[in-house]
Amino acid sequence: MTITGIAAIGAGIAVVGAGMGIGRIGGSAMEAIARQPEAAGKIQTAMIIAAALIEGAALFAVVVALLTA
Repeated sequence: MTITGIAAIGAGIAVVGAGMGIGRIGGSAMEAIARQPEAAGKIQTAMIIAAALIEGAALFAVVVALLTA
């Protein structure tokens, strides 16, 4: 396997991990809002911030994986 193939696998794993993380955050946020509807604004804000941090880490991982190729 070439280095390019390994970099592509690494980028794919980073993207799958980010997708799973963001999906988990969304599901947990929906459960929390269902339990406490009055806190929906705060929960949404925290959810968006956490999703943005995960997306940033995944983007960094993809860039690093592709730069090493």
